[in-house]
Amino acid sequence: MTLIREPEWLMSHLSEACLRVVDCQYDLSNGDKGRERYEMEHIPSAVFADIGTDLSADIREHGGRHPIPSKEMFVRFMQQAGIAQDTIIIAYDGGEGAFAARFLWLSQLYGYEHVYVLNGGLRAWKELGYPLSSDIPDYKRTDYWPEENNDILADYEEVKALSMGHGEGLLIDSREEARFKGLYEPIDTKCGHIPNARNMEWMGNLDDGHYLARVELASRFKSLVTDTPLIVYCGSGITACVNYIALKQAGYKEVKVYAGSFSDWISYDENPVKID
Repeated sequence: MTLIREPEWLMSHLSEACLRVVDCQYDLSNGDKGRERYEMEHIPSAVFADIGTDLSADIREHGGRHPIPSKEMFVRFMQQAGIAQDTIIIAYDGGEGAFAARFLWLSQLYGYEHVYVLNGGLRAWKELGYPLSSDIPDYKRTDYWPEENNDILADYEEVKALSMGHGEGLLIDSREEARFKGLYEPIDTKCGHIPNARNMEWMGNLDDGHYLARVELASRFKSLVTDTPLIVYCGSGITACVNYIALKQAGYKEVKVYAGSFSDWISYDENPVKID
């Protein structure tokens, strides 16, 4: 089963009533930029999901820089978008991959089953000359309330145990190698990584915004035992979701996301960080 759809597939199904397209364009340096881009142009019929307000909760003492929204908050958004039990959902971003991946993982976490990311995002769509729109759709609200799937969410205690060498599984740090090694840190207040984590950069799963083929992803992760429980994290729980998708595409069954990620880990003063 794939978590990815190609632009050609979306174009051929765009007019179907059971389909909902979700625009996740975002700019981490400018929280308003994503909505501005959406309002200027988006795939026809797409609704907008804001990473900062729809796909994240308010920052607290713990939970990281992009805490996940509550189930109630997320389901309200999905209901307003007219999403029901059988709706096929295609999420895209500008072509970076991470923002659409965050939406997919959150959707699966809260029980939505038919969710995919658009391979290559809006950039790939535009390169094929497919239509764009500035119209803002208004869908009939649904009352669908799914059953959540906590099997893909790693809690703090699980991460703590693995950092100490206890328990079964492997921590995967999705950030770039220099941040993992603690050579520099542009965002968070501490450098380094969670002890016992292995570094596998999220960008290594993509080629110009497109996911590598299954066989290439399987080769990339060949050092990981297929049935090993895996927990992926990044700085704040966004780019780790690209590793989540890539690992699932490669055939790994037990993959969780540490939602608060490194920014949550360092919010506990007693937690050690390792610098290589």
